Amino acid sequence: MEINEIKKARERLLGTVHHTPLERSDTFSRLTGGDVYLKCENLQKTGSFKVRGAFNKISKLELKEGCKVFSCSAGNHAQGVAYSATRRGIESVIYMPLSTPIAKISATEGYGAKVVLHGDVFDDAQARAISDCKAQGGVFIPPFDDEDIIAGQGTVGLELFDDLPDADAVLVPAGGGGLLAGVALAVKSVMPHAKVYGVQAEGAAAIARSFKRETTELNKIFTIADGIAVKRPGDITMKYINKYVDDMLTVSDNEIASAIIALIERAKEIVEPAGAAGLAAAICGRYDFTGKKTICVLSGGNIDVSFIHKIIEKGLISRGRQIRLSVVLSDKPGSLEDVSRILARNGANVIAIQYDRVNAELSLNETILHITCEVSGAEHGARVFDAFKTAGYILL
Repeated sequence: MEINEIKKARERLLGTVHHTPLERSDTFSRLTGGDVYLKCENLQKTGSFKVRGAFNKISKLELKEGCKVFSCSAGNHAQGVAYSATRRGIESVIYMPLSTPIAKISATEGYGAKVVLHGDVFDDAQARAISDCKAQGGVFIPPFDDEDIIAGQGTVGLELFDDLPDADAVLVPAGGGGLLAGVALAVKSVMPHAKVYGVQAEGAAAIARSFKRETTELNKIFTIADGIAVKRPGDITMKYINKYVDDMLTVSDNEIASAIIALIERAKEIVEPAGAAGLAAAICGRYDFTGKKTICVLSGGNIDVSFIHKIIEKGLISRGRQIRLSVVLSDKPGSLEDVSRILARNGANVIAIQYDRVNAELSLNETILHITCEVSGAEHGARVFDAFKTAGYILL
């Protein structure tokens, strides 16, 4: 595939998808020592970049009357396929893992698709979708390993050139590799000077392990970033990734959670875990941004509201904004008052507190107090711990 296919895809998408904003962040620029820009695909129709590839693929199909399209997804591709199929008046059936957030299931159904939940991970759902599609004589819409899908996703790269042609680097979240492959091909074609980096979660780093070598399938995956939780990248996507991508980076779930909080607090952007992976790599020092114009693609914003509080708590802990301490104290009146006084003097806000009187190592007149506190940062948290030690308390 050449850049012309991506340009043709862009023409097909006119009037259907948004040319999403590219915003410079003063906060993240200061943190990294360079110029950091956010490509806000979280503001795209259906909440992610996936609609680009899905619509490009479906708009090219020649279908017999009554033919259905089938696909599989952890959520975002599902919504893109459902939206695109409905626009063409076609029925769609989407297979999703059992662990898919309820918000993504509901949104997919809302765009007109029938949803079938199957398997523990994306790859299980994909196998079932392909099997049922063949049995029913439908047309399968791959989530990433397809030239038309890749071309559609590559239109993101053309928009980057429109808005910041002198960019030095682009950081792209990657699961199966469709977005990364398309953006890398586009960027290297129109901005050959720019570096392209793929970013994966440490617990689902199949592309990182396969980069410039034989494609690897992971035995298991574990990450909060469900949108990029893929055991095996595509063969077609890896062909373009190996050719056009400069390097692969990985980030931890804690770093992703921290990036989500930073986006909420500083950029006022709601971004799902997969979509925040690129920025996580930027602010966690995976790459030297000093003096460089770097674009972080925020690939999606479809985060389950019921899951946000877990992400925020994880992010607060990883950033030192929330601490947990366990204190041994005498199980008698007044003990809690003394603990509360220490916390108050040191400006720690108590979020939760729990007594543990059944620990085998405790004497009959002792208890363990588990305390969760909100603090301003790591240094503040350290002062709280030191205050208890100075007061003679045993911390577990």
